[in-house]
Amino acid sequence: MVKEKVSGVVGNKKEETRKRRMETRASKKLKIESANGVSSREAQPADAGFDKSVENGKGSGDKMKSSEDKKSEDGKGLGASEDSKMEHKEESGGLKVESQRVEEDGAGEVEKANVSDAVPEPDGGAGEVEKGNVSDAVPEPDGSTRAPSKKSIKQAQRRETWKTQKRLKKKEIQQKKQEGKKEKLLEHEERRASMTPEEIEAEKEAARRKRQERTNWFKQKKEKVKEAMTSGQNYVIDLEFCNLMTPQEIISLIQQVMYSYAANGKAQHPGRLTLTGIQGQIKEALEKISGYENWLIHKEEKSYMEVFQDRTADLVYLTADSPNLLEEISQSKIYIIGGLVDRNRHKSITLKKAEEQGIATAKIPVGDHLKMRGSQVLTVNQVMELMLGFQSHKDWKRALKEVVPLRRQAVQGGLDENSSPGETTRVDEKEENAESVKQDDGDDADE
Repeated sequence: MVKEKVSGVVGNKKEETRKRRMETRASKKLKIESANGVSSREAQPADAGFDKSVENGKGSGDKMKSSEDKKSEDGKGLGASEDSKMEHKEESGGLKVESQRVEEDGAGEVEKANVSDAVPEPDGGAGEVEKGNVSDAVPEPDGSTRAPSKKSIKQAQRRETWKTQKRLKKKEIQQKKQEGKKEKLLEHEERRASMTPEEIEAEKEAARRKRQERTNWFKQKKEKVKEAMTSGQNYVIDLEFCNLMTPQEIISLIQQVMYSYAANGKAQHPGRLTLTGIQGQIKEALEKISGYENWLIHKEEKSYMEVFQDRTADLVYLTADSPNLLEEISQSKIYIIGGLVDRNRHKSITLKKAEEQGIATAKIPVGDHLKMRGSQVLTVNQVMELMLGFQSHKDWKRALKEVVPLRRQAVQGGLDENSSPGETTRVDEKEENAESVKQDDGDDADE
């Protein structure tokens, strides 16, 4: 009888547990369908399996409770306990799948939200780039962008500060020039007010004569340069070293070429100046010079070996590394100046080039006539001015004293007869020739 009562109680408990489980499944299924907006029949096979696992996993709490109650009542019910264990396994599996699905869905929502709402974190995490810094964002190889570093921001701020200071300085200089012009105009009007009509007319006549003399001087100079382009002493500036220079060094070289052209125009005996190897960045830089197309000069993209292929025996490359001293300038020779600004990085490069091409080399006898501080390598325009000066004076010493900046001379005025070999004299910077400060000491080029 006891066994029959126990079996009846167990059967009733099982029936109640089954009903509760069915009710829980139905309610959970309705909630899932209402949340997804899709019925269980329309769901894909994977979703259907997921729903089934979720249904099988629900109501585990009630099953566990019923199993515990049954054990407490009669201490038996092993079958129900085993059923509850199996159901608990199903429940844990279903919950695991459901939590994974929820995590995936949640991650997608968070990812979408972070696309527009991400904020840069203090630890350098990914975040939204501020609207004001879009242009400063640094592109990554994968196409994304990152915020600029502190160093790049400071560098940009320094550049902007420098540009602002430069603009202000330029504006200040322009204002001073305008004020100076106004002061001169007032002084001129006051002086004219105190002059007689005859004096005013005489002053105008003197100004006209001065303008006419200046115009005639320019015409004569232009005619001399034109004549030199056909019958003058041949000078060549070799511009084939573009690939060995930085952009800043190329700019320095172009300035030296400009000074060389100006010195040739002012010289008493101008020469026939030719630029060879005009290509690449050097060509672009030269074409940016205002009036370059009107220069009275020969411009060649080819090498001097091609331009003077019929006179290769007359070519002489001027280089400070040559063992041969240039005592005199021969009218039949073609003197080549190396257009290279390299801060002496490339040692003896012009000498090696000339030897490979099989042409003669020579160096200006600087050390025989002038003691210099540091290297005896000169800039392109200084070599050009020395050659033009020697053509006029026929004296290297005088030419060197006029061309080499005093700041580079070890003894003021060169090797004077009354000065001892070790004697040095401090030179006031104000006494230096304006032409001597055209280039920095580092802008040395091979002769």
